[in-house]
Amino acid sequence: MSDAKHAGEHLSASELHAQLEASGELPGGYLTERQRATRKLGILFAALYFVQGAGEPSTGLVAQPVNSLLRSWNLSAGDMAMFTFWLGLPWSIKPLFGLLTDFVPIAGTRRKSYLILTSLMMSVGLLMAAFFPLESGDTTTLMLLLLMPTVGIAFGDVVTDGLMVEKGQPLGITSRLQSIQWTAITVAGLGTGALGGLLAEHKQQRIGFAICGALGLITFVLAIFLVDEPRTSKLDKDSLKNALKAIWQTARSPVVVAVGVFLFLLNFNPFSGTVCYVYETEQLGFSEQFVGTLSSVSSASGIVAAVLYGVYAPRLPLKWLIHGSIVTAILMNLAFLVYVGEVSAYFVYIAYGFVCMLTTLTQLDLAAKFVPVASAGTAFALLMSLSNLSVSLSTVVGANFYDKLLEATDREGVALFSEAGAFRVLVLIGSAFTAACFFLTVLLPKEDAQAKAAEAAELEELSRASGLSGVSGVEALASGDDVASRMEPIEPDPMDEREREQGEPPRSGEGG
Repeated sequence: MSDAKHAGEHLSASELHAQLEASGELPGGYLTERQRATRKLGILFAALYFVQGAGEPSTGLVAQPVNSLLRSWNLSAGDMAMFTFWLGLPWSIKPLFGLLTDFVPIAGTRRKSYLILTSLMMSVGLLMAAFFPLESGDTTTLMLLLLMPTVGIAFGDVVTDGLMVEKGQPLGITSRLQSIQWTAITVAGLGTGALGGLLAEHKQQRIGFAICGALGLITFVLAIFLVDEPRTSKLDKDSLKNALKAIWQTARSPVVVAVGVFLFLLNFNPFSGTVCYVYETEQLGFSEQFVGTLSSVSSASGIVAAVLYGVYAPRLPLKWLIHGSIVTAILMNLAFLVYVGEVSAYFVYIAYGFVCMLTTLTQLDLAAKFVPVASAGTAFALLMSLSNLSVSLSTVVGANFYDKLLEATDREGVALFSEAGAFRVLVLIGSAFTAACFFLTVLLPKEDAQAKAAEAAELEELSRASGLSGVSGVEALASGDDVASRMEPIEPDPMDEREREQGEPPRSGEGG
């Protein structure tokens, strides 16, 4: 057996694999069972999340073409925002979807069957939208056609997350799969922004619907052939009852309430979404193609932010990340005050994509660290649903207020606000909501108890391994003092002294 094998207990599995392959003791390209499973799951989840990012009607490829279509029907900003609100509502009821996929199996499975069903909902709804005759101004029919795929994608997102946890936890690869998730969604945003702008520019909404409908068929095929799941035959009534109880207890938790209100305020930006789109296309005169390009620029900036967050965030206290996300979000909001043309648009959207990704990841980190362990999944879903609801509500409130500001006149009938003035008022309101998050930070837990416990355990282990005695090993290692100077001298073993006097060779490890 090689030295690499003897040292195996000191190496990670990947390091040992590399050494054995380099030494020729493993054939080139050999994959362990875990590596094969990781590769298969990586491909599966990358495809699922890419389809989700590209196909979601309220944020994906068809989002801008739909806004363009509604605007061509002479809808006001408020009416457009209300359409977007109802379309995005399924993302605010994700806990309900979680209960169904966790406890109500269909055809003997809890993930595969629902993934097949939700993929069909996405594909059928969007393909119907592509080919169904639609009269000008028929928002009700358009809503019905798009609501079904939105429910399918939101529900499918919950199912996919559950599948990721079930498959990834035993292999210890959930963080890697999460990384794949955000990378796939953001890469989808890179392409769909520019393509969506092109489709909107040329009034080709139906082509966008058809493309997204075809993407849903990919998910359908993947669910059939790549998702493996043990069969379960009945409803777990006791677990469902406990889950409903956990939802009620979670909603009453002071920590969850504090985090929830914090996330709600952080996401309440009344100038974003519909108002920003109307302002860009009407006041600034941007083409649909340019608006789509800005979306792609924002996604590219978000990828950079995600990489930097992954590298540096684990080294920083969560308190710094929370306060940093608030400050950067305020500055990013205020940058829209000087949003006056194409040049400034590039700078604003680079900052927007970067800061939005940082705040999103900080939100996920905050929610994951401070939800009650006993109901972590339910609490996390509730908090993310609250964030989604905040985005939807702020869009509706902001758009309707924008319309009211533009309609406001003095006694002589002169408009009080221009479009630019109304937009800047909403920017200031959004910045104020974000700044209010500072007052809530005092209600958040002062420290991450799990991280503190893990750090203390590691220090204790290091103190034992270093042979400290007479002083607290934890204190010595944590303080950074000269550990050697605080160690009590080790008395020599009398047997060793006698052996040396008799000319015995020193024992292994004693030198000489």
